[in-house]
Amino acid sequence: MPARPAFNRRQSALLAEKLNIQIAELKGQLHAVEEAELKVTSSIQEEAKAGLKFATGAKAAGASISVDASSSSAKSRRDEIEEQYKRNKIDFLHRHILDYQELFGEMAVLSSGDSYLFLDDLYHIRRTDQPQLIDYFHRIAKDHALWLKIGTIRHRTDWYFHGDPPIGIKLGDDADQIDLDITLEKYSVAKEFLLKILTNFATECHVSVDDLMTNGAVDRLVLASGGVARDFLSVFRMSVDVARERTRASAQRGDRITAEDVNVAAGEYDGPKREEFKRDTLEDDQNLDSEFQVIRNFCLDEANSNCFLLSKDAKGSEVALIHELVDLKLLHLVRSRVTVSGRRGKIFEAYMLDLSQYAGARKRRGLEIIEFWKPGVQESLRKASLIYNIKSEAA
Repeated sequence: MPARPAFNRRQSALLAEKLNIQIAELKGQLHAVEEAELKVTSSIQEEAKAGLKFATGAKAAGASISVDASSSSAKSRRDEIEEQYKRNKIDFLHRHILDYQELFGEMAVLSSGDSYLFLDDLYHIRRTDQPQLIDYFHRIAKDHALWLKIGTIRHRTDWYFHGDPPIGIKLGDDADQIDLDITLEKYSVAKEFLLKILTNFATECHVSVDDLMTNGAVDRLVLASGGVARDFLSVFRMSVDVARERTRASAQRGDRITAEDVNVAAGEYDGPKREEFKRDTLEDDQNLDSEFQVIRNFCLDEANSNCFLLSKDAKGSEVALIHELVDLKLLHLVRSRVTVSGRRGKIFEAYMLDLSQYAGARKRRGLEIIEFWKPGVQESLRKASLIYNIKSEAA
């Protein structure tokens, strides 16, 4: 039995009608031009009437004489007032803030609870406009029983602009940040979480994950995904196809998915990943792609390793690009604190180049694969040859 009573039908119908009206107005604004010069003409008409009436009379020898005279006049005046103003969509939105607040307030009364508004992929909005958009919805939500849930990429988002008045919201004060990704730094947690998802799907098909994959394939699949569930499942699906093709040609390595099958699938997955990279970065893709190619060449040609180190003290635009590449899953943070012999007092972060860049058709022979998730390999990350110097530091 439902724990809460049904919504009032009459109130629901009235609220739905108000929502439809507001939606129709917003659609009209969506298809209208951004700015338009408008003229409004209003007229005022005045009409005045004046009248005069008088009478006189006299009596004489039994007779009565009277005279009645009247006079009237009328005049009118018509004044026209012409106003000219510029209409734009932002002004329209600001003028209707109180209307939108009222709608969410009525939702709260009707449902006897709070409302939730989800804004996804905020990073597709220009960064200069992001604080204004967040500020607008925050003004609607604050003190009106409305919660905002905003999905975005951390290092491609500007939440706040310090001005007079300030625009946007401050993380920690106005909003809390929830990290939905599990990084490879918490490898055991990521592996357990991803395997649980895959096991649930396998159970639905009445199969066991152990019957599908070798232990080495599981670890390689976690690496290929970077801890992202969507990539984990996508590479797994492609690994199944690779294993099927392999067993048709030769069954010497068995019919389970192997680490080499995952390597091939990860290399093939580079295409879809790079397409997604272009969609997510839009006009910034050239700077990011250029920085990624430099780091890729450093790892494969200079350090001869799948990992590199970056000083925690490093600053500048290149560091910001590296953080964005981590958000975009082309680089992966694997250790947040690493010390290097001979670099006393210096703390480094360890990153891994995405598996797609040195697996499958791009396989590099002799490349040192640092298995950072295994015990006793800490020394492999402490080599000075892994330190990536950004241009400002190297100068």
